[in-house]
Amino acid sequence: MNIAYSPCPNDTFIFHAWAHGLVPGAPELNVTYADIDITNHLAARREGPEVMKISYAALPWVLEHYRLIPCGGALGRGCGPLVLTREPIAGSAEGDQTATDTSPLYAVAFRGDSLAGKTVAVPSNRSTAYMLFRLWADQQVPGGVGEIVVMPFHEIMPAVREGRVDAGLVIHEARFTYGDYGLSMLVDLGSWWEYDTGLPIPLGAIIARCDLDADAIGDWIRASLDYAWSRPDASRDYVMAHAQELSPQVAQSHIELYVNEFSRDLGEAGFAAIESLLGRAAKQGLVPEFDLGLLRR
Repeated sequence: MNIAYSPCPNDTFIFHAWAHGLVPGAPELNVTYADIDITNHLAARREGPEVMKISYAALPWVLEHYRLIPCGGALGRGCGPLVLTREPIAGSAEGDQTATDTSPLYAVAFRGDSLAGKTVAVPSNRSTAYMLFRLWADQQVPGGVGEIVVMPFHEIMPAVREGRVDAGLVIHEARFTYGDYGLSMLVDLGSWWEYDTGLPIPLGAIIARCDLDADAIGDWIRASLDYAWSRPDASRDYVMAHAQELSPQVAQSHIELYVNEFSRDLGEAGFAAIESLLGRAAKQGLVPEFDLGLLRR
């Protein structure tokens, strides 16, 4: 079976056992390692492998031909994308340390007035991170942001540090490394989403072609994940071989943040989060209108 997922630690951790023939009864995998922005477009053009990791934000473009597999993806709490700036800003997540999650100041901390009319770098314009950013900006940035520039993920933090853009939208391991660039967090979009909806954050989804046995694929993914959880050292070499120069500590933090109970089963809360995100995005015109019922078929 052909499959594409990212080289990020959460994906290699989850799929290690299956990719190495350690899941009884599962077919041999032919793995392509690809960033999620690539698989988003491959799925939309029906040119990718039978099974792929894509962004939840890309589902409206692909559900006619692919089915959502309710496990193996990335969805959780405290793991959302960040908006970074060069300097701390009063009222931001870092600029106002008096805010707590039960105080009015906490809601104020999500304001983005300072970004009105400013240039923001994003890693993709068809990703959950971008969708969350647009939904947040529509609610919290009076008059909206200015120019949005798409650039490779690894270039965003240097661009913010050097003043080539006013702010940057970052994901994944940047949560742990942005301080190394001397940057400050304006807002944690995951915290905003959880505050606004009470739901977890949908990030990356596993999809499979509609002519495949989705139940079997889900069983094989869960078996691979259970193997990883029961033998946490078994996947270490595989994870680090694809970890894009991350330290072992950062790779482990990445796994702990993005691999959780939703990776094994979306459950009602997971589906509710996806439906809320995509339903809001459709109303704002960020994605094409589609049948939300296709998410649960």
